[in-house]
Amino acid sequence: MSPPATSRRTAGYKPALAWFAAIGSAWVFVLVMLGAFTTSIGAGMIFADWPLSNGSLNPEGWLTDLAKFAEHSHRLSAGLMSLITIALAGWVWCVEARAWLRKLAWFAVGLVLVQAVVGGLRVLLEHHQVEMINTSVGRLFAMLHACLAQIYVCTLLAVTLSLSRSWSGTTPAAGPGGAGLRRIARLCCGLLLVQLALAAVVRHSFAWQSIPTFPLSTADGGLFPAHWDFRVTVHFAHRVMALVLAGALLWFAISIWRTREAGHRCRFLAGVMVNLLVLQIALGAAVIWTMRDPYYTTAHVIVGAGTLATTFGLTWWVHRVAIEPVSTA
Repeated sequence: MSPPATSRRTAGYKPALAWFAAIGSAWVFVLVMLGAFTTSIGAGMIFADWPLSNGSLNPEGWLTDLAKFAEHSHRLSAGLMSLITIALAGWVWCVEARAWLRKLAWFAVGLVLVQAVVGGLRVLLEHHQVEMINTSVGRLFAMLHACLAQIYVCTLLAVTLSLSRSWSGTTPAAGPGGAGLRRIARLCCGLLLVQLALAAVVRHSFAWQSIPTFPLSTADGGLFPAHWDFRVTVHFAHRVMALVLAGALLWFAISIWRTREAGHRCRFLAGVMVNLLVLQIALGAAVIWTMRDPYYTTAHVIVGAGTLATTFGLTWWVHRVAIEPVSTA
């Protein structure tokens, strides 16, 4: 007779579990890439049914038709990601002594399952129109789907970092920078989530070309758009938020570099965050200048998710001293 699960729960670093979580965190970016590419080439409704594709797990022609391949591979990857998340949560539940981490792993499961349902509703409700804002119910769910994806990425990353050797194998010390740095970190994560939500609205409301020039807003050099409607407003808000974020992330990075207690990994990740910010702005400009080339657009979405992941990872780490004291089962 096997011992109860509680007797197998231990503290400390568990290499196999940590690597499994890391692989899952890497795979989620494949899922984000496939979803972004599907949207960028307008293939989100190539199959009008869900959860099957044209009533099959192996729909005819999906390996030779780009649109079908993008959407169906996104669905298959989402199914695999769901299985990985459930397996990770079950493994954490069986062997991990930290109660808060067990709960966080199951929260990730809840998120991925809700995300799957929202993705299905995006397809099934596409033909129901919302006349007031001239869009479909399906597209509203597509916007929610994009936002939930970012929260899911952060949750999975939090689980992965908490299982890592650097986190699990050492006793938490005073957090680098104290409360001030933690406030800046939370502010940056909040601003990034707002920006990515705006990006989802821009992408799914076809507002990407409502301001067709960059960096200025009109062909004759105007700072502000010549006329305003919903699409112009949300697009302009996305640009303004990019400027706000540039200042906030630079402030965060400089704060880390100036903090004596910050280790070399935090300093390195702060540099990665700034470089991702620069690349993201350049890709945003390329999307406008190339009339929304699908490859630039997909890269813009992936780098946006990577910027959030890096910023959130730093945020989670500087909060370690506040998280670990409540880690006992």
